[in-house]
Amino acid sequence: MNEFCWTDLKTRDPADTVTYFSKTLDRSFAVDEEDWPKATKTAIDGHLVGGVSDVANPVYPPGTPAHIACYVAVDDVDHRVEAATANGARLALRPFDAGDQGRMATMIDPVGAAFSLWQPHHFTGWRFPTRLSGAPHRMVLACDQPDKVRHCYEETTGAPLICGDSTVAPGPGASTPQWALVVGVVDPEGVVARAHDHGQDLVTWSDEVGRRVVRLSSPEGPAFQVRHVEQ
Repeated sequence: MNEFCWTDLKTRDPADTVTYFSKTLDRSFAVDEEDWPKATKTAIDGHLVGGVSDVANPVYPPGTPAHIACYVAVDDVDHRVEAATANGARLALRPFDAGDQGRMATMIDPVGAAFSLWQPHHFTGWRFPTRLSGAPHRMVLACDQPDKVRHCYEETTGAPLICGDSTVAPGPGASTPQWALVVGVVDPEGVVARAHDHGQDLVTWSDEVGRRVVRLSSPEGPAFQVRHVEQ
C-alpha cells in the first residue's frame, strides 16, 4: 500500500506513442485479452509496467490533454477519497469498480496534479525485479508547495508515499504540475540517442546527487525522466 503501482500513457496518438516508447525504452505493447476493457499494456522482459489509453475515447471529457496518469495503491478507495478531500484534494472521478480488477477514483491534489487511487482486487499493479532497466523507478512532482503536497498524500494514504518525491519547481511556469515518471536505465545516453532518432529533441541533462539525470518529452508533450541504475 501507499506506493505507486501503475502508470497509464493517455494519448491522442496511440500508434506514435507506442512506437516512441518501444524504441526509446525497449518496451513491448500488446492488448490484454483477459483484461475487462481489453486495454493495451506495456511490458519489459515480460513484466507489466503500465498501459496506454486513447483520450479521444468518449469516456474522457472533451479536450483532455495527453498526460501520464499515475495510480497509488490503497487499502480502501472510498475511505481514502474522504481523507484526500479533507486534506485539500478534490474529487475528479468518483469511486467505481474496474470490473473484477479493482476499485479506483481520480483526485486533483492541492497544487492541481491529478492522481488515481487504486484498491486492488484481482490486479495489484506492476511487479518487476529491482533495477530492471527501463522500468519505473520513482515518481516526482515539482511544484511551488512541496510540503503541502507531501502532507496531503501522507494523510490520504496513512503513511509517507513510497518512491514518490515532492520537490520545489525549478522556476515559475504556466503549466499545471504533473507527476513525472522516472525510469531507471543502464544506458541513459542510448535512450537519448533513440529519442533523437524518433525526432524528439526536447532533452535536458542535469546532475542530481552525483549522477546524471535526463528529462525527455514524449511526442505529445508529457515528460519523463531517465536516471542511471546499476544492474
